[in-house]
Amino acid sequence: MTELASCEAVIDSVLGQELGEGECNILTNVMKVQDLSDGEYLVKEGDADNHLFILTAGKLVVSSMVEGREVDVYKMKVGECAGTRAFVDRASRQASLRSSGDSTVYTLDPKDFESLLDEHGAVVYKVMRGLFRLTHMNLMRMNSESQELSNYINKTGGRY
Repeated sequence: MTELASCEAVIDSVLGQELGEGECNILTNVMKVQDLSDGEYLVKEGDADNHLFILTAGKLVVSSMVEGREVDVYKMKVGECAGTRAFVDRASRQASLRSSGDSTVYTLDPKDFESLLDEHGAVVYKVMRGLFRLTHMNLMRMNSESQELSNYINKTGGRY
């Protein structure tokens, strides 16, 4: 029997923060559950896969190829999402996602998500607001890191 996505895990993620239980049920009905073993890849850099991912159990390592070798750049925690750019733009993957230990991921296909537009536009709207929030948080974090790096290089800011 196929495992069904649970609302609790979705509501605990940035995507589901605005969803009520009924709206969440509508969303989880179009999501799939994927279990991964230690070291198993969910996607690899360059793949054409456009799914959005929510990590619901375990950890995922985000890695990228640098000068011909794979470099780990981030370790995702439960509730975090990955694949927003590929999901929205239908672009190829810019990084690989690999399970660290056993993990569970909820996946959302863009076509399945778009099928909700006509009858459940409010659900789509709230999830897209969540994606925008996530993108904005990442942009603010990157700006802060860039400023810290600039302060370090220029020895400004009084901490260096």
